[in-house]
Amino acid sequence: MRLGTSSTTAVLLSAGLDSAVLAAFEARTSQVQPIYVSTGLAWEQEELAALERLLATRPFASLAPLARLTFTVRDLYPPTHWALRGEPPAFDTPDEDVYLTGRNIILITKASIFCAQQRIGRIALGPLAGNPFPDATPGFFAAMARAMSLGLAHDIRIDTPFGSKDKSDVIAIGAELGVPMELTLSCMNPRDGLHCGMCSKCRERRDAFNEAGIADPTRYAVQPAR
Repeated sequence: MRLGTSSTTAVLLSAGLDSAVLAAFEARTSQVQPIYVSTGLAWEQEELAALERLLATRPFASLAPLARLTFTVRDLYPPTHWALRGEPPAFDTPDEDVYLTGRNIILITKASIFCAQQRIGRIALGPLAGNPFPDATPGFFAAMARAMSLGLAHDIRIDTPFGSKDKSDVIAIGAELGVPMELTLSCMNPRDGLHCGMCSKCRERRDAFNEAGIADPTRYAVQPAR
């Protein structure tokens, strides 16, 4: 199917809280083409199941069918890598220590090729303020947009609408938009639809709900330490 209109936006959607709210946010003003890129990480099966449940809800009713793409990192990361083994770093691990090398390079490259084929000119993804990773800076996104546009002979714009916001801000937006945040998945070791409650992503999620002053609807296998 070719969406191919100037009002179409491709949203990199993982079922995570930030990207889910972003997809609902973008759907207010444009046709949204959600894209999920499988890279071989341990939590993807749980993530895709959560995404299927999420996309069946009202805030996402207008989205185009999910585009599922693949770009494996299993020949790039060592087999002992925590993201392949499904053993994430501990609860209070800083963001810098959970960096997935080249993550946004992979996502944007694969999504850009898809967008060139479908004549979609805008990609949105959901990094937040304070993101410490080298592939999440304004300069990086601008450079990738130029490179993809040149290499694909198709103009591509890359936007990060939540780039100046904290996760608590995104939760507040999600609440306004009616996003069922209990169906989102922000965990590096989910099991049977439950957040583990022990990884740093669960910590970020729990802290953000507290900061937003909104009750956390998440089901945790183990109640987070705070």
